[in-house]
Amino acid sequence: MHQVAQCYLGVWKRRLIQHRSGLSDSETAVHWLQTPRLFADLRIPPNPLPNLAFEELSHSQRLVLCEQKGFAGVTQIDADICQWHRKMDYQPASGAEDIGRMHFETSECLIETALDESYYEIWERLPDSLGACRGQWLQAMDEPSRQGCLLLAGDYFLFAASRPTPLTPGIHLRETFSQSDSSINPASLFACELSFGRHHAGETPWKIECSTLPAKTGQCLLPASVDPFAPDIFANEDVMSSLGTFIPAGGWRCAPDP
Repeated sequence: MHQVAQCYLGVWKRRLIQHRSGLSDSETAVHWLQTPRLFADLRIPPNPLPNLAFEELSHSQRLVLCEQKGFAGVTQIDADICQWHRKMDYQPASGAEDIGRMHFETSECLIETALDESYYEIWERLPDSLGACRGQWLQAMDEPSRQGCLLLAGDYFLFAASRPTPLTPGIHLRETFSQSDSSINPASLFACELSFGRHHAGETPWKIECSTLPAKTGQCLLPASVDPFAPDIFANEDVMSSLGTFIPAGGWRCAPDP
């Protein structure tokens, strides 16, 4: 699979999605970070939840968590057709293809249209996402089936990590949550982290602006002492042993692109 063209690199924020049915959405906070091969996409519904731990959220607030979306994997582009191969997902895996036809209205505005024209989306690139752009796929040292990635584009980062316990594929997370029995710790259903924010070139801690884990918003992913532009950042043992909320017992290790 070839690397994607440089014109796609950076962080794209969705301004609008318009469905053929007439439904539209310009309120959901959607960020897509694209590196030369890896991507991650985080979608937080309007009126984000308070910065509370899962145990402190009410039942209705937990249902809001069920509506979040986030995924990561590898991007493939052929001519004007873009396909995002999801290798980890906040929602249960559905098996559906994530694919669209792309058109650059300008260098900083991208229009995505469904192949069947059932929707179109308007994406705008964040100016501070231009510059150094790279990513690393990760595996848990003690559990190789558990995956994650750390992606960097300009001043932005997006860290993604799959759940310690995978979800059963096929149904929406709200159905999984509603059908879960007393033998399942409900917190484990939501232990998939996608955290997006800015690192300010290491001058300040890497501050998380939005996350699938509400308690992480406003917190730091990594300390200011971690240089985001260091060539050996992904070989830094302190980084690999401290990334994320649900850190594997042995930390993370670098893995080939999936």
